[in-house]
Amino acid sequence: MHIKKNFILYRTDKKPILIDTFYNEDVKNQPLIIFCHGYKGFKDWGAWNLMAETIAKEGFCLIKFNFSHNGGTMENPIVFQDLEAFGNNNYTKELDDLNDVIDWSVETLKNNDCVNTSNINLIGHSRGGGITILKASEDPRITKLITLASVCDFGKLTATIGDLEEWKKQGVKYVLNGRTKQQMPHFYQFYEDFKANEERLHIETAEKRLTIPHLIIHGDNDTSVKIDEAYALHLWNPKTKLEIIENADHVFNVKHPWEKDELSEELLSVTRLFFEFVKK
Repeated sequence: MHIKKNFILYRTDKKPILIDTFYNEDVKNQPLIIFCHGYKGFKDWGAWNLMAETIAKEGFCLIKFNFSHNGGTMENPIVFQDLEAFGNNNYTKELDDLNDVIDWSVETLKNNDCVNTSNINLIGHSRGGGITILKASEDPRITKLITLASVCDFGKLTATIGDLEEWKKQGVKYVLNGRTKQQMPHFYQFYEDFKANEERLHIETAEKRLTIPHLIIHGDNDTSVKIDEAYALHLWNPKTKLEIIENADHVFNVKHPWEKDELSEELLSVTRLFFEFVKK
């Protein structure tokens, strides 16, 4: 098993991105899967590493990364030390990050016999699901799309809306991180960027425009992103495949930190759906 963690992708005039690569060295021509974490998330959250190893063992190359403005640092990627960066994040920066990770993956792995860089699959969790839907709808390199507990409308999220007058006046608003108890800043640029790019950031339009296979996975016990959002995505694009995981919460019944050496039954079910869908 090849596992390389915390490769730093340096970029001109942009913050660097931290990347992990997992693949099975005994398998040729593996599909490439790129995983996007969600809001207040990071690539090493909970059971994501164990999930990546499970997927790689089955003969897939999985790449996961931290969005450049997720609040982590190169030295300490699992703690939100850089709240200034977090406050300056926005959806278009995340789309840009994902594009650069795809470019890097193709360039780095194009001569690697183990990986088929023309078979690119995106997986996005929660807000990352919305990002992958947008990206898949506008980038012809993407072969298949999988979303986990995805949002269906950026315009409705608390990060995007709220008391706009107060937000504009103060220049910042804060959202409590329930796990770390930190007050996470959102600078007003977040809203300005959303309004300036509203058409591009409209998930319903992107979903309807998709021409590639899309697997929608959602837990029926998700209190963070209601299951109605999965039904909405499926309604907008009836060619999608919708899978409901019974008794699964927003993170498929894992947590951070995840001390066990096996996945929850619900997240294991999710990985089995990946295998079946990508191999088809």
